[in-house]
Amino acid sequence: MKLSVRAGLAGVAAAAVALGAAEVVAVATGPLSAPLLAVGGVVVDTVPGPVKNAAVAVFGVHDKTALITGTALLLAAYAYGVGVLALRSWRWALAGIALFGAIGVAAAVTRHDAGPGAALPALIGAAVAALVLRLLLAQAVEPGSATAGVAGAVSADGPGGHGPGDEDVTDEPQPWAGRRRFLRGLGIAAALAAVTGVAGRLLTGRRAVTAARNAVVLPTPVSPARPVPAAAQVRGVTPYVSTNEDFYRIDTALYPPQVDPAAWQLRVHGMVRNPITLTWADLLRRPMIERYVTLACVSNEVGGDLIGNARWLGTPVKALLDEADPLPGADQVVQRSVDGWTCGSPTAVLRDGRDALLAIGMNGRPLPVEHGFPVRLVVPGLYGYVSACKWVVELELTRFADFDAYWVPRGWAQQAPIKTQSRIDTPRDGAKRPAGPLVVAGVAWAQHRGIAKVEVQLDGGAWQVATLADTVSADTWRQWFLPWTVTPGRHTLRVRATDTTGGTQPSTPAPPEPDGATGWHSVTFTVE
Repeated sequence: MKLSVRAGLAGVAAAAVALGAAEVVAVATGPLSAPLLAVGGVVVDTVPGPVKNAAVAVFGVHDKTALITGTALLLAAYAYGVGVLALRSWRWALAGIALFGAIGVAAAVTRHDAGPGAALPALIGAAVAALVLRLLLAQAVEPGSATAGVAGAVSADGPGGHGPGDEDVTDEPQPWAGRRRFLRGLGIAAALAAVTGVAGRLLTGRRAVTAARNAVVLPTPVSPARPVPAAAQVRGVTPYVSTNEDFYRIDTALYPPQVDPAAWQLRVHGMVRNPITLTWADLLRRPMIERYVTLACVSNEVGGDLIGNARWLGTPVKALLDEADPLPGADQVVQRSVDGWTCGSPTAVLRDGRDALLAIGMNGRPLPVEHGFPVRLVVPGLYGYVSACKWVVELELTRFADFDAYWVPRGWAQQAPIKTQSRIDTPRDGAKRPAGPLVVAGVAWAQHRGIAKVEVQLDGGAWQVATLADTVSADTWRQWFLPWTVTPGRHTLRVRATDTTGGTQPSTPAPPEPDGATGWHSVTFTVE
């Protein structure tokens, strides 16, 4: 193994140990102060809108995993270069490590509500990286070899000393004993990185709100949800009620905020006559209602799966806003998350009588942490980016003219009612089916308006009216089906829905940005 390769691997191992050490330190300073999450958070907040949209389109609910993985790979490449650089100049290698630490510090201290202690994980991680790299470089060469001066030069580099590049460095193969020693050191570093990284995650988990969530006893609703009709589910279609585990998740939080209900408060303030502050105990004393509501992400492409239906438990937002008594002109309610994320909903929509909820329960259980525990907003008929704030701690009454929420400066519309849409779930695109009877089926949605009709077209022929399944309310999606007899060949199906106001989804394709995708979903399948 060439010496330059050994040095590069030493740099990668040093960075891995540094990240592991930073994770342990972040147990005390907060998970978002760990360098990977801190830098990833800056990327999420600063990357251009089109890049972010493309990431959601490609990776969907796995966008955060892709971001962290990509950041780790870039760091590994950088660390490899620092390790190689150390052969030429230890001073420049230290500068490279210092740059790594500075980026981590800058990212951590600029996170929402970050204190001075947020700088510690990156600082300590940088110091650990320098120490581990020095030790591994010392093991990378064989004593008595032509490159043995490297080990001494690393420690002697300074005023009057030599840098590794001052030696006559060659890439001659070293004896197996030296290789074994280096590989052993590399293995120890890898194990140390794994142990500290896992330990940091586990300790962070212990500090998380899992125990507090498990202790929550949901109150009995004064108005339970209507039972789901047996005929609401059509065979071959996605489940009418999405499980908590399968419910889609799109947000900007790389690590879900850990909010202890005992410390949670909600401020209702701004352009109101009666500012209100609610504690968790106050919230539990308010009347709770239970409703099935389908939520949809504005990033959902035509035919996409960034949509789900659940049974939510919460207190009506309208009553709370009425108590606060908004001033004239307060046409926007800015919802603010504990991590600083914001979305803006029309005040009139939240007060028009729909079941907009400060939700604390999801499908009979306390909200999952990743879905906003302890409290989030659920608003029928609005896309999530303008209504569904998770980990909510503020409702600020203001004007749309005075404040743009998180996604608006990034190219998305200020107001975004959910558009009438439909999707074919069976047959799947690219499927192969036998000739004969076929049941085409799927879902359609127009939350708070409801679906009145679904039509299906085969191979450009006449539109056929599908049978609508039962549903709980206009605030949920609705399943549909249409029996057909198909003949051998290649076929294309298209679907369109009409809502109860008479509006039919447009045929013109449009991307999700700025206020939701349009177009007819189509699938092509083969009959043999």
